[in-house]
Amino acid sequence: MPDSLLLPVALGVAAAWVAMGLAGFVHPRSVRWVARVIFPLGALGSLVMAAVGLQALFAPAQQLVLPVGLPELPLHLRLDALSGFFLLLLGAASAGISTFAAGYFREGEGTAPGLLGMQYHVFLAAMSLVLLAADAYGFMLAWEVMAMASYFLVVSQHRIAEIRSAGYVYLLLAHLGAIALLLCFGVMMQGGAAGLTFAAMRAAHLSPAWASVAFGLAVIGFGAKAGLVPLHVWLPEAHPAAPSPVSALMSGVMLKTAIYGLLRVSLDLLPGAQWWWGVPLLALGLFGALLGVLFAAVQTDMKRLLAYSSIENIGIAFTALGLTLVFRGAGMPLLAALALAALLYHVLNHAFFKSLLFLATGSVLHATHERSLGHLGGLLRRMPWVGWTALIGTLAIAGLPPLNGFIAEWLLLQAFLSTPQIPQAFFNLLIPLGAAVLVLAAALAGYVMVKFYGVIFLGREREAQLAAAGDPGWLERAGLVWLAAGCVALGVLPGTVLQGIDAVSRLLIGRPLAQAGNWLWLVPVSPQRAAYSPLAVLLVGLLVIGLTVLVTHRLYPGRSRRAAAWDCGAPNLTARMQDTAEGFGQPIRRIFEPFFQTHVELPRPDDTAPRYRVTVADRFWAQVYAPLAQAVLWIARQAGRIQQGKISVYLLYSFVTLLVLLLVVTR
Repeated sequence: MPDSLLLPVALGVAAAWVAMGLAGFVHPRSVRWVARVIFPLGALGSLVMAAVGLQALFAPAQQLVLPVGLPELPLHLRLDALSGFFLLLLGAASAGISTFAAGYFREGEGTAPGLLGMQYHVFLAAMSLVLLAADAYGFMLAWEVMAMASYFLVVSQHRIAEIRSAGYVYLLLAHLGAIALLLCFGVMMQGGAAGLTFAAMRAAHLSPAWASVAFGLAVIGFGAKAGLVPLHVWLPEAHPAAPSPVSALMSGVMLKTAIYGLLRVSLDLLPGAQWWWGVPLLALGLFGALLGVLFAAVQTDMKRLLAYSSIENIGIAFTALGLTLVFRGAGMPLLAALALAALLYHVLNHAFFKSLLFLATGSVLHATHERSLGHLGGLLRRMPWVGWTALIGTLAIAGLPPLNGFIAEWLLLQAFLSTPQIPQAFFNLLIPLGAAVLVLAAALAGYVMVKFYGVIFLGREREAQLAAAGDPGWLERAGLVWLAAGCVALGVLPGTVLQGIDAVSRLLIGRPLAQAGNWLWLVPVSPQRAAYSPLAVLLVGLLVIGLTVLVTHRLYPGRSRRAAAWDCGAPNLTARMQDTAEGFGQPIRRIFEPFFQTHVELPRPDDTAPRYRVTVADRFWAQVYAPLAQAVLWIARQAGRIQQGKISVYLLYSFVTLLVLLLVVTR
C-alpha cells in the first residue's frame, strides 16, 4: 500500500477492532457468534496491522492530527520505525492468539461471550493506540483504556475470590504506574497545553537533573506495567487468573508496550540521556531475571511458572536496555545499536514463544481441567499437536539454536563482551559479574523448561482421567502452529529480522549495526569478533537426525527391535515413581534458599493420611508490600479521626484553612 496510507489504515484497524467488540452485543450470549465470527475477523485485522507495521519500518515517519480530545489539544498520532516495529509485534502475535481464542472459549466460562469479545478487542485497539499516540493526553488515555480492558479480562471468572484479589492487585499497580507516568510527562512538558505533544517534548531543553527525574518516573511507571522487580507482584497473580488467550496477550504483547514506552521516553523524548541511567536498569534487570527464573523453577502451577518466566524475560529486556543507554551515553553508537538489536529481537521472540506456551497450557487445562503439574504427565501421546508445538516453544525459550530464543541471548552476550571498551573503570570491574548472572539465568531457564515440558508431556499419566485428554479443534491448532512457525522463522532468518531492527536503530541511535554477513551468516559487528549461521546449525541437526534414522531403520532393519524400557531393577513401576515438579525444584530451592520464603508442612506420626507440603512465597510480599499496606491503613485510620460527623467541626476546618491560606498569601 502507499506509504501515505499506513497511518490511516492502522487507525482504521484499531477502529475496526472496537466495532468488532461492539458487534458482539448483537448476540451477547452466543458463543458461536463471538468465537466463529468476531474473533476470526479480529485475527484478520491483526494480519493487516502486522503488514502496516512491517511496511512502516522502511517508510518515512507519518503524522496525523484528529480534531477530537481536549478543547485546545487535539489527538496527535505518529507512525515511525519504532511504533511500526511494535505494531508488527502486536499484529503478528495477536493473529495467532485470536485464531486460537476462536476455538478456545466455551459456554459458561465467566463473563458473557459478547462482553468478553468486546473487552478483548478494545484491549487490542488500546494497545495499538498506545503505540501510535504522539501526545501525552492521547497516550495516557489509551494507556488507561488498555489497563481497564485488561483488568476486566483478568477477572473474567469474577465469582472466584482469588481471581478478584488478583485483579485488585493488578489494578492497584497499574494505577501506581499511571501516576508515575503522569508526573513524568508533567516534568517533560514545557509551554502549557502545547507542550503535551511529543514533538514539543523533543524540542524542550531539560536540565540533566530534571531529565533524570523524568527518566526515573518513566522507569517506575513502565516498570510497573512490565513486571520489573520489585513492581512485579501483580504478574504471577494475574496471569494464572486470566483465561489462557488473555494471559498470552498480556504476556506476549501488553508487557511490550511498557518496553516501547520506556524506549520512546529515554531514547527519543529525552535526547540528552546520561550513561549512568543504564546502570540501575542493568542492576534491576539482572536481579529480576535471576529472581524470575528461580521462582519459576520451584512452581507447581504451570501458568504461574510461565508468569515467573515472563518476569525473567522482562529482566533480560531491561538488561539490554540498560546496556543500550550505557553505550549510547558513552559515545559508542555501534555497540548501542548491538544492545538495542538484542533488546528488540528478544521482545519479538518473547511475544511468540511465551504466547505459544500460554496457549498450550490453555489446551491442556481444557482437556484435563488441571493446572497443577503434580496431576499431569504423559500428554504427548494424547495431545500430539499441542505437545509438538509446545516443544518448539520450550526449546525456543530455553535459548537453544537454531530457534529464535538463542539469537537475542547471543547478541546480548556479544554486547556484554564489548563492555571493556567503556571508559568507566569501576563499571568495567563489575560488568563480568553481570555477564555471569545473565549466563546463570539463561542456564536455569533451560532447567525450568525441562521441568515444564517433561512433567506435563512426558512419562506416564499421573491421573486416570488424563487418558480421556485429546487435541483441541482446528482453530486452536492453527493458532499454535502459527506461533510455532514464527519461532522457527525468527530463528533461521535473523539477518532479515535485523534489517527491520536497523530502521529502529537509525531512529533512536543514529546508526544501524555494521552487518558484514548475508542471509546465511549473521555477523552483527565484525567477522573477526563473532559470526553465527542458524541455517547451517539447522541443516547439520537435520542431517544428524536423518543419518540416525537411515542407519537404524534402513541399513540395519533386522538388528533393531522394540522392548520395554529398563525398569532399574524395580519391575512394578507406577506413575507416582516419576520425577515430580517438587522434585525438580528442590535443588534450586535448597541452593538459593535466601531468595524464598518457605513454609514446610510435615506430617505427624499419628496421621492416617500423611502429607508433606512445601509452600514457597515471594519475600517482597512480606517485607515490602505487607508493611506498606499496614502503613497506608494506619494513615487512613488517623485521617478518619477528623470525620467527627458534626457540621460545626467541619466549619472550623474550613475557617482554619482560610486563615492559613491568607497568611501564606500575605507573606
